[in-house]
Amino acid sequence: MDTSKLGSNIALVVLLLTHSADNKAQACRPSGRIRGIKPLLDSATRRMILTAGKFYTTYTCSPPVSTNTKAMITLNSFQKGGDGGGPSECDNQYHSDDTPVMALSTAWYSVGGRCHNNIVVSANGRSVRAMVVDECNSTMGCDEDHDYQPPCPNDIVDALKAVWKALGVPEDNWGESMETFKLGAFLIVLLVLLVTHSVEVKAQSCKPSGKIRGIKPPHGQCNEENDSVCCVRGKFYTTYTCSPSVSNNTKATLTLNSFQKGGDGGGPSECDNQYHSDDTPVVALSTGWYSGGGRCHNHIIISGNGRSVRAMVVDECDSTVGCDKDHDYQPPCPNNIVDASKAVWKALGIPLDNWGELDITWSDA
Repeated sequence: MDTSKLGSNIALVVLLLTHSADNKAQACRPSGRIRGIKPLLDSATRRMILTAGKFYTTYTCSPPVSTNTKAMITLNSFQKGGDGGGPSECDNQYHSDDTPVMALSTAWYSVGGRCHNNIVVSANGRSVRAMVVDECNSTMGCDEDHDYQPPCPNDIVDALKAVWKALGVPEDNWGESMETFKLGAFLIVLLVLLVTHSVEVKAQSCKPSGKIRGIKPPHGQCNEENDSVCCVRGKFYTTYTCSPSVSNNTKATLTLNSFQKGGDGGGPSECDNQYHSDDTPVVALSTGWYSGGGRCHNHIIISGNGRSVRAMVVDECDSTVGCDKDHDYQPPCPNNIVDASKAVWKALGIPLDNWGELDITWSDA
């Protein structure tokens, strides 16, 4: 890449990725689980075998990026008919095993924010330049689109044979599966990302990530306080891993929630594992805006009804999972929600009879 053509918009990010699957979560917590199914017959020889009925952990976040970010490099094929499944997410194309390209776990993929950026991968005393072309999806799996493979862990750099060859790794040590790497085939990887534009800009092309099937809540298990909706058995609900781009005037839908113990918010808040009084101006944000906890305890300015109020982010309104105990058997959150306590609605001067949903704008404080 000729960096002289990129102007002042280039941000140079250096990531030092070392081996450790055990520490990969850091501040990042699982977003849910999906149940495995038995692969179709023509997929039985793929690199990972699913276990019918086994639950697989999903993530909407990855470990925070720093100068000492831990990760795991794995082997993939982006050719048609390869174990990568369908065409690459960035360009809807297949890529030869002889081309140095790679996929990144969902949060590092950044809703396409790193698409076609070049990365310098250094390991085994060598370096290779590779381009990001796909997402290693940490939020979904066990279906045809993902070659009936489990969700990707949240700390993966999934590379083609060309990358492994360029690093001089003996072919016998190439990772034939993620399980192989869990047994010890790890590499220290230095990634240099030439980021040419903001992740927030890429979020404008936010598309649904999938669907989940609703189940009937157990008796008394769905709290319908504040007009909350309970899941309907058999109904499909759209999921998202992204949200619209954030600006100084971000359009959103304000909804009503109770973050108190026993309220319709379900369990304690994600940011601090605490409950919060209805009299405190706090909010939950849709998954993309929650940004893997990146906005935890930050304040946002909410504007509506001719007034503004300052509120603190304490939770995620999960757009990727729902219809389970952890989410009070409510559907996944839409991707444009600011889910607010009663204190926020009061501060905006909304008549009590009109509480529920309101078109608002918001921005980071």
